[in-house]
Amino acid sequence: MIFRQIWHLVKTATGNLWTFRGRNLVSVLIIGFSFLVIGIFLALSNNLTYLGQQLSNNLAVSFFLEDNLKDPELEHIKSQILASELVDRVTFVSSEDALSRFRANFPELRDILDNLKSNPFPPSYEVKLKDKVLSLQAIVYFMEKIKGLKGVTDVQFNQEWVEKMDSLSRIVQAVGFFLGGILILASFFIISNVVRLNVFARKNEIEILRLVGATNTFIRIPFLVEGFVLGLLGSLISLFILFILVKAFPVYIGSSLGAARELFTLRPLTVNQALWLIVGGVVTGTLGSVTSVSRFLRI
Repeated sequence: MIFRQIWHLVKTATGNLWTFRGRNLVSVLIIGFSFLVIGIFLALSNNLTYLGQQLSNNLAVSFFLEDNLKDPELEHIKSQILASELVDRVTFVSSEDALSRFRANFPELRDILDNLKSNPFPPSYEVKLKDKVLSLQAIVYFMEKIKGLKGVTDVQFNQEWVEKMDSLSRIVQAVGFFLGGILILASFFIISNVVRLNVFARKNEIEILRLVGATNTFIRIPFLVEGFVLGLLGSLISLFILFILVKAFPVYIGSSLGAARELFTLRPLTVNQALWLIVGGVVTGTLGSVTSVSRFLRI
């Protein structure tokens, strides 16, 4: 008896999904687009978070030097750098090496360099800090000390970029959830209206079920299953499209972004993020059905 009831509910829900496939398809696509927007912003946020972590795991300070320093002067600066307990290793980068790096990393700007009559990059010492360095105050004190040495013209520390990446990641997430939330709200009302139309289309059938003694729960369940399935399909479609975008974006679009391509790379969602998108789709579809049935199904 129980299996027969379950089979009837599943058959009814499946039949409704197929009979009204046109409007159901619209609902699925809108849900998919809504969660695709959230997924894209999450993928961008994941990339920014990843870049920030990479910078954090590779804390480095660059001390820029005057041109034409003699070997004793370079050795004195290097010895002062190595005297700090914060330092892991020191690498000297000549002007020629810096120019070569720039040409390799930014080939689209090669014409600008060719028009210059001289090498714009100064020599520098790249200092890799120890991974266990946690005190920003100690790093700042170390930088100021070395910057005060004769022959050192400027200093650059990637901690600022770490903080900027973290802030930008939070902003991207907030924008994604805001836009996605608006679209999800629209999806909610669309599903509610679709289920309401399905209820009206089956009004006579519902009356017959009531006459033969069907309970309110028995009548409501097929509509809830419809909303559940619509939400599930929509979220799965969004994940599928996002997967394609993650694979295709670097190939077809990323190469045209030049130096900014690293910032706008789409990084795959984590398992938890993907599960939350699926749960969000299911909840959106189910709540849309619950709202519609509660308001328009007078039983």
